[in-house]
Amino acid sequence: MTRVAVTGGSGKLGRAVVRDLVEHGYDVVNLDRVAPTELVELFTCVDLTDYGQVLGALLAIDDRTSGPVDAVVHLGAIPAPGLAPNAVTFANNITSTYNVFEAARVASIRRVVWASSETVLGLPFDTPPPYVPVDEEYHPRPESSYSLAKTLEEEMARQFSRWDPSRTLIGLRFSNVMEPGDYRAFASYDTDSAKRRWNLWGYIDARDGAQAVRRALEVELTGVEVFIIANADTVMSRSNAELLAAEFPDVEFRGDVGEHSTLLGIDKARRLLGFEPEHSWRITTRA
Repeated sequence: MTRVAVTGGSGKLGRAVVRDLVEHGYDVVNLDRVAPTELVELFTCVDLTDYGQVLGALLAIDDRTSGPVDAVVHLGAIPAPGLAPNAVTFANNITSTYNVFEAARVASIRRVVWASSETVLGLPFDTPPPYVPVDEEYHPRPESSYSLAKTLEEEMARQFSRWDPSRTLIGLRFSNVMEPGDYRAFASYDTDSAKRRWNLWGYIDARDGAQAVRRALEVELTGVEVFIIANADTVMSRSNAELLAAEFPDVEFRGDVGEHSTLLGIDKARRLLGFEPEHSWRITTRA
């Protein structure tokens, strides 16, 4: 696969994904409503809530693609709860994802990688997680309209796969996306363990998120798979033992939680995708 459409390629994660794919020899088109500040020549303005626009963009774009793309990376969405009214967030995100899944099916595009979310795990964990590290083994527990849409997108992918089991649909449950400039704020988190309890003190460096996307495009899998994608450590200098004792004292430990190891389990991504985070705020802030 060499021609890849990236929806939402102008966003925080999208920029890193587009850059990484280009650096690894992919022919990329960025489908977004907002023009990027870099690699502008790859940009085409598309409203993902308009099925006709999505299908047309995946089939061919004058001066960009001469036919259907080989794969789709779907990142375009309202990226978090609270940025728009609940119904707007839900309608935008679920409609956009349906349009991408269906347009890819009609265009005979065999692989779709899309952004699911860590929120399906039960964030903000007002009800404690069933165990730590959390993983993909328990049923989603959406607690917002944003997370509900993400949960339903995963189920929708399973039904699209049932219609054609030979296709590949990979959902990446990204943690909170960070760029190196964001790491300056991390020191302030240590003053209060509750500040980042809402996602078990997790994060994903945008560059490692891009690595996960590329590996999902290249891995030899069919059907539907979902993966938690987080960095290998937490955002905290305080130890996991201290954090969990303060915020989740009754939650079961399953395996070694380590001193600073991620509590958003990435073992499945490591095992099946070959994903291994290469960036850490601990190294970046010391550089």
